[in-house]
Amino acid sequence: MRLPLIAALALATPAFAEPDPTDWDAVLAEAEGQTVYWHAWGGSTTTNDFIAWIGEQVAEQGVTLEHVKLADTADAVSLVLSERQAGKTEGGSVDLIWINGANFASMKEQGLLFGPFAEALPNWRFVDAGGKTVTTDFTIPTEGYESPWAMAQVVFIHDSERVAEPPATAEALLDWAQANPGRFTFPQPPDFLGTTFLKQMLIELVEDPAVLQQPVGDDYAEIAAPLWAFMDDLTPVLWREGRAYPQTGPRQLQLMNDGEVDIAISFSPGEATAAIANYELPATARTYVLEAGTLGNASFVAIPFNANAKAGAMVVADTLLSPEAQLRAQMPDVLGYGTVLDMDALSEADRAAFDALDLGVATLSPEELGQALPEPHPSWAERLAADWVARYGVAN
Repeated sequence: MRLPLIAALALATPAFAEPDPTDWDAVLAEAEGQTVYWHAWGGSTTTNDFIAWIGEQVAEQGVTLEHVKLADTADAVSLVLSERQAGKTEGGSVDLIWINGANFASMKEQGLLFGPFAEALPNWRFVDAGGKTVTTDFTIPTEGYESPWAMAQVVFIHDSERVAEPPATAEALLDWAQANPGRFTFPQPPDFLGTTFLKQMLIELVEDPAVLQQPVGDDYAEIAAPLWAFMDDLTPVLWREGRAYPQTGPRQLQLMNDGEVDIAISFSPGEATAAIANYELPATARTYVLEAGTLGNASFVAIPFNANAKAGAMVVADTLLSPEAQLRAQMPDVLGYGTVLDMDALSEADRAAFDALDLGVATLSPEELGQALPEPHPSWAERLAADWVARYGVAN
């Protein structure tokens, strides 16, 4: 559903009677005693534990954090939309959403977001707004309507004991899979990681990747044709001959840990190290990137327009940007995420703490990761996932 332009603009226009993110003392005063319902993906124990730790930090400021565990971020977006359609313009059920990509684009377009607030957060002064992709989200300008909290980049995980020289191009991956049938798979689209695999392959196979920065157009079939030719060849040699897929990233890693597959895709450069520490991957697991580079993006949090605890939600968003939280998120046995902070903006002590961090045996250095490739426009993810389901989809 799209609002008429005037109505959408009215909802998107900031009206900071209360709380005003530029008056942080007032925000803190209002936040005290509030309960923030953070709707965030709940499919990972390490992620859930980190969110619980954030809850401990904000509790010191009088804020109670409740993690509403999602299987799909779109569920939270739909809830906010349904509340607006029902006339619930305040006291909403969703206070904060872990979001990016198509879900952010949809909420922003439909005027479902509170803000702008992000650049008024006290800890924004530490953010590397010039060097990292934190002010655009899948080509969409954030304009302060969401706050970054983690950097991610695609890596491929391989069992080095079985695959000494992993395939580092789309063509090489296909050749390897054909020579080793059943030893590779990816999460089933529309799971975000499975859709990411499709985007990663398309970026390499398309003649001009710049076209993916624009919305899907009438030339979609022509642009996507090399991808579907590639997938036609790859699918029959996947795990279980492409007749079944792991439903999530963690399930994909479980297949590797069980010795069923040898290569997996991840959107967290530190995930393999964390999984080894948690006995969820063999000690021989290692990560690598493709020769032409891999996709990267930021994870954000956003506050719905009708959130019941806007002040408390801003306190959570600000806490996520603190050097302490960013350092913890980067620890390989916690999350292994990249930081959104600018090291030059930190105190000497905080910078030293980041410098001293051991990224772990299976984590690539920033130099080894290289420059992340930009995400396509959100419409590509939606179209590719739908097209894959129509072509190859299997029952859950």
